[in-house]
Amino acid sequence: MSTPQIDVVIPVHSATRPVDRAVKSVLDGTSTAVRVSVVAHNIDPSVIEANLGSLLSDDRVRLLPFEDGIRSPAGPMNHGLDQATAPLIAVMGSDDELAAGAIDSWVRLQAETGASTVLARIRIVGRGNDPYPPVRNGRRQRSLDARKDRLAYRSAPLGVVDRERFPDLRFTEGLASGEDLAYTATLWFTGEHIAYDIAGPAYLVHDDADDRVTFAGRDVAADFAFLDAIEATPWYPSLGRAGRQALAIKVLRVHVFDAILARVNAREGLEAHRRDLIAVMDRLERMAPGVLGLLARVDRQVIDEVKNSSPDPARILHLLDARWNYRTLGALTPRNPFLALHRQAPFRTLFAGLRSMSAT
Repeated sequence: MSTPQIDVVIPVHSATRPVDRAVKSVLDGTSTAVRVSVVAHNIDPSVIEANLGSLLSDDRVRLLPFEDGIRSPAGPMNHGLDQATAPLIAVMGSDDELAAGAIDSWVRLQAETGASTVLARIRIVGRGNDPYPPVRNGRRQRSLDARKDRLAYRSAPLGVVDRERFPDLRFTEGLASGEDLAYTATLWFTGEHIAYDIAGPAYLVHDDADDRVTFAGRDVAADFAFLDAIEATPWYPSLGRAGRQALAIKVLRVHVFDAILARVNAREGLEAHRRDLIAVMDRLERMAPGVLGLLARVDRQVIDEVKNSSPDPARILHLLDARWNYRTLGALTPRNPFLALHRQAPFRTLFAGLRSMSAT
């Protein structure tokens, strides 16, 4: 085919993934000149050929074998990006799909704004719109700011990226998880005219796969190795305190508390991982001084209990559950009342997220 306007990369590592559904949603719902690169990762390409069937006869589809023996999507994603030649790129999960017209809408918005990245609206099938990122009211489509619009909450680069602006940007290889975090942080903190297609056709996430790589058990150090990748980026040393807090608060709220929950429920128990969890929290406070003060009161209670020399797992589980009760002051306000309306504090973040969820 002639050079496409956008290259879409879809890695697949399992015969059970419905990659044909993903590819078909791109081909049937897009009028923009598109090429879909399906990367057969650590699997016999003939298996994926059988899954794709007649879709491979479409000259907009190509199958790229890739073997690295590593259980991480970074390698195949990067392989697909290495083969891209279009001015715009997008990535997809092999069990996800696109609403009709999604790519056309992203490309149109990118052309109108000159955005280095256009964020897709994400809808989780059976649950509704993803509230992340919780952007400012009235700034929900154009000229977004990484700090003010809390873009770090969007970890996956779903939407469209200007490949000519980020020709060499790649996912971090060698990580057990978080391979996309330095990648997306670079998009948000160094991008220009970032746009959010918040009312456009959605990227549809199916979360029923039972073989996701990121669900595999691992130690705390492996969970947070992505912090090394972020700190190693050329832009991070010059990032100001407010920007560092915007990045670190998301890591705390999402990754750290998920890691605590996983270790409380682990067979070996919390104590086997407690010191490593504390080390991660201390590291984030060093990276972004004052960030712990922006957490909700109940979040701080969780941290206090983890740091207790004899933590009570039952109390930690109770507090982790209480984090989700947004009708309480403990979940909505930090300990310092003067920080209650801080941009990164829970109240404004949660309120912005509710607006994002209700967008259509």
